[in-house]
Amino acid sequence: MPRFTAPDGTGLHYTDEGAGLPLLCLAGLTRNGGDFDHMAPHLAGVRLIRLDTRGRGGSDHADPATYTVPREAGDALALLDHLGIAQAAVLGTSRGGLIALWLAAKAKHRLLGVALNDIGPVIERRGLDVIRGYLGRNPAQKTHEEAARARAALWTSFEGVPHERWMHEVRNHYDQTVDGLLLRYDPRLRNAVLSTWDQPQPDLWPLFDALAGLPLCVIRGANSDLLSRATLAEMVRRRPDMVVAEVPGRGHVPFLDEPEALDALRHWLGEMQ
Repeated sequence: MPRFTAPDGTGLHYTDEGAGLPLLCLAGLTRNGGDFDHMAPHLAGVRLIRLDTRGRGGSDHADPATYTVPREAGDALALLDHLGIAQAAVLGTSRGGLIALWLAAKAKHRLLGVALNDIGPVIERRGLDVIRGYLGRNPAQKTHEEAARARAALWTSFEGVPHERWMHEVRNHYDQTVDGLLLRYDPRLRNAVLSTWDQPQPDLWPLFDALAGLPLCVIRGANSDLLSRATLAEMVRRRPDMVVAEVPGRGHVPFLDEPEALDALRHWLGEMQ
């Protein structure tokens, strides 16, 4: 299992597959590199690098005070350094997209381009409240089968998703044990996030504007409760040249193997190849 050590000593897991343009994939808040399993077989000519953010997936749990976007952005740069990669394209899903925005503002010279999966400079409170409800809590279901069926029933913003896909998702997110399903991330992430929950949202538009000159792609789930159409419209106004896709029948977040998502990603990658 490939690992490297972050500057503060935390052991981090990553995968590195293929050859071509380096594409660093950063997953969502509670998720891991398995988020990109569905997309991976469909992209040619890329070196697909996936990082399990500290405290998630196969990476070590760390001091919860370090579960921040700036620290996680530093880990992403440390991985590129570990691999000897001077510049990479970054695909960020949700929290991973926020890390990409931070990198654009603080280390733009390391970026070839950025793709944002269902995230933007304004994060809708309705979507955040959904995340708050499950963050850091083991599910009530006891098996992957039960969890997959529950997800299909509850996640009504997703349409036409086969049972096998939900099974993959819950296996990626939970370990099945004799005591039930356990999170595949540090449950203390909840405390780290909620410690700043009631603070005003920072103005992220300057970070978005820092993407100027970089090939940019934004993918939105048509039923997303986190990235609104109004925010997407303002992103397009500021960057009319960016690649945009809205994926029907998907909420937060698209799986990235949908035809609309793949077409957008291929177009974006083509701008850098």
